[in-house]
Amino acid sequence: MTIMQMIEKRNQAIEAAKNYAASHKTENGTLNDSDYAVYEQMEKEIQNISREISRMQREDALEQELSKPMNTPLKNKPFKGEIGGTGRASEDYKKAMLEALRSNFRNVSNVLQEGTDADGGYLVPEEYDKRIIEVLNSENIMRTLGTKIKTGGDHKINIAATKPAASWIEEGEPLVWGDATFDQILLDAHKLHVAIKITEELLYDNSFGLESYITTQFGRALANAEEDAFLNGNGQGKPTGIFAVTGGGKVSATTTALKGDDIINLVYALKRPYRKKAAFIMNDKILATVRTLKDSEGQYLWQQSFKDGEPERLAGYPVYTSEYAPTNMISFGDYSYYNIGDRGTRSFKKLTELFAGNDMVGFVAKERVDGKLVLPEAVQILKISTTKTTKT
Repeated sequence: MTIMQMIEKRNQAIEAAKNYAASHKTENGTLNDSDYAVYEQMEKEIQNISREISRMQREDALEQELSKPMNTPLKNKPFKGEIGGTGRASEDYKKAMLEALRSNFRNVSNVLQEGTDADGGYLVPEEYDKRIIEVLNSENIMRTLGTKIKTGGDHKINIAATKPAASWIEEGEPLVWGDATFDQILLDAHKLHVAIKITEELLYDNSFGLESYITTQFGRALANAEEDAFLNGNGQGKPTGIFAVTGGGKVSATTTALKGDDIINLVYALKRPYRKKAAFIMNDKILATVRTLKDSEGQYLWQQSFKDGEPERLAGYPVYTSEYAPTNMISFGDYSYYNIGDRGTRSFKKLTELFAGNDMVGFVAKERVDGKLVLPEAVQILKISTTKTTKT
């Protein structure tokens, strides 16, 4: 009898035991002693069949093991070292890329063809790409505060432009119909690139860690350009920043001399739901003035951070500074409503001919990204004509 036949036999025995128990129950819903003895015998038979099935399965596994050949033919090419990952993440790809860099791309392995893009460049191995992203996140405050979205095409975000209002009506009176309108915000793909030139000597001598240098410098350059656009961009060939006149946050007030009351009014100009995760963004040059501001009780609004990694606070809310923030504006809001759309994968390629006369090689990193504030009311902005302090 085969294993499948034994399994079928066990299933039939289980069904027979269930039917016997159901048909022999007393008025109290139990089995009498004689019927229970019969049921126990049926259970024992089921256990015996299960035990035999397990034995047959072990026996079958042993026979399959014994039937394997002693030696199997080699079907793959021999390799050196450990293999980790596939495609651009593989060790072979990383070694081929490093060898190509050192040889001024005279020695290009076929394995690099896995990452060839449309115009002849080579994609950075995945480990490189990850490190660029890490630099972007650490250097760019908007990537930390905003909502990042991976897009494969134009990304449409639906926005409720107006909300319906509830109305009281008398019994039997007709319903009052309100209007709810919706809008869409489109995340596009603006191209950002960074290019550097490296001498052939640097490519030949990698003792200082060329790959770390390139990815770190490219990451910092991309992060700086991104942060500037996420704060000040006008949407023309670049993202729309939170300080943009059109598409940015809402200007709630303008002051000629920064006072403590201005900060408090800015906080409460933001609607209560947005204040739960709100924070300030300002330029470092305003910081000295802001730290001297006091409330009506003479208490400083600035609160020093006593824990490593946590931002300092103003009026109880976190403060983030950027050299790219305007020197005459302070923003306060929930920046999770600023959406950052990353289109595809960042690419990395070489330019061998352009600087060949100077014994140099160019390298270019490119990305496509967009950013927009999907709800302008989620960010309030205070404009300052001077940063002179007035005591309150």
